[in-house]
Amino acid sequence: MPAHPLARRTLLKAAGVSIALPLLDAMLPVGLRADAKAAAMSPKRLLLIGRPLGFHAPFFFPEKAGKDYEATRYLKKLAEHRDQFTVFSGISHRGYPGGHGTHPALFTAVAPEGVRPGDLRNTVSLDQLVAARQQNETRFACLALGGGDLSWNAKGVKVPAEDRATSVFKQLFVQGTSAEVAREVKKLQTGKSILDGVRDQAKALANDLGSSDRNRLDLLLSSIREAEARLAQDQAWIDRPKPQVDTKPFTDDYITGGRMLERTRQWFDLIHLALQTDSTRVVSLSIWSHEQVNNIPGVTIAHHDASHHGQDESKIEQLAKIEEAEVQLFSELLGKLKSSAENEQSVLDRTAIIYGSSLGNASAHTCDNLPIILAGGGFKHAGHVAFDRKNNAQLPNLYVRLLQQLGVETDKFGNSNGVLSEV
Repeated sequence: MPAHPLARRTLLKAAGVSIALPLLDAMLPVGLRADAKAAAMSPKRLLLIGRPLGFHAPFFFPEKAGKDYEATRYLKKLAEHRDQFTVFSGISHRGYPGGHGTHPALFTAVAPEGVRPGDLRNTVSLDQLVAARQQNETRFACLALGGGDLSWNAKGVKVPAEDRATSVFKQLFVQGTSAEVAREVKKLQTGKSILDGVRDQAKALANDLGSSDRNRLDLLLSSIREAEARLAQDQAWIDRPKPQVDTKPFTDDYITGGRMLERTRQWFDLIHLALQTDSTRVVSLSIWSHEQVNNIPGVTIAHHDASHHGQDESKIEQLAKIEEAEVQLFSELLGKLKSSAENEQSVLDRTAIIYGSSLGNASAHTCDNLPIILAGGGFKHAGHVAFDRKNNAQLPNLYVRLLQQLGVETDKFGNSNGVLSEV
């Protein structure tokens, strides 16, 4: 407890204002061991895509394991990329309760006690862990997109996600005038001084607080440190010209009117541009369309209603039309990344991608047998890796393998109990 009580309206006397060129041939080394040096310069990237409504399992999972599996209805949409992805069955966050409340833990793999209904106590997500190891090499250490709650910092605090692609496009590619740049520099300088004042006052205040209050204050200080890091990142890049892309600025965010597919395609186009121009190397995207009736022929009910079909065949068929369309968009994204060359490889070769959901059966709200695809990233893709569908393998074991592929020296992530070796 404090040595003397604090007034209810005690405040820190400051208010925070929160506020890349692609890899060119001319940048690559020449001469002795040039190929090895150039390969080392090619960055590794991470893309996480989370869908909260699962996939209809009979149309997603193959029956046969290995590379010569027969493609299911959904996987046929990915046929041209068959050698560049692995689909997993019998894998999950073991011990998680059922329901939508597990979605925020999809990429954190926090222990089951951290996702008790109504009591989420999360840990760091994959994207934030990888982004923290970036050393100001890109304009943005990480992009959290689509809204939602997939990104969490090292203290288990949710990282706000951008929900408008029009705004993100402007941040990435629209160069401000000299006057606008000057204003941004001034804002950054002001923000830095404000954060300095808040930090010093918060540390002084901690001496008068009890342990639980100090823990809460520590979360605030961690947020301040992250804000300072973002300010330093912004200052380092403010005067550098943004990449020029042969794409018109986005003018519509496709939020209403059942245009989930247009919205998803726009996010995918933005992700492709961001990775291709090396504006960032880490991206997370939440795809959300719960209550919208999507503009797809033959679909007359909302996505959420279709996913909670109760074995109604007419609902299942409408769900299949929605999910087929989603997988087709994912296939198009893989194609764009594959067609973007980078030092005798493709951006897809350098980008590890997880595409999956926190629900195995949305209709029953179960969280086992999650639909998970690992694509790109230079892995030894194995077709269909099938684990026991009653005694699932640990999904975070795949995440450990993913981190190792990205150069992170670790044998543990979240609730992992080993490392997946099949890819």
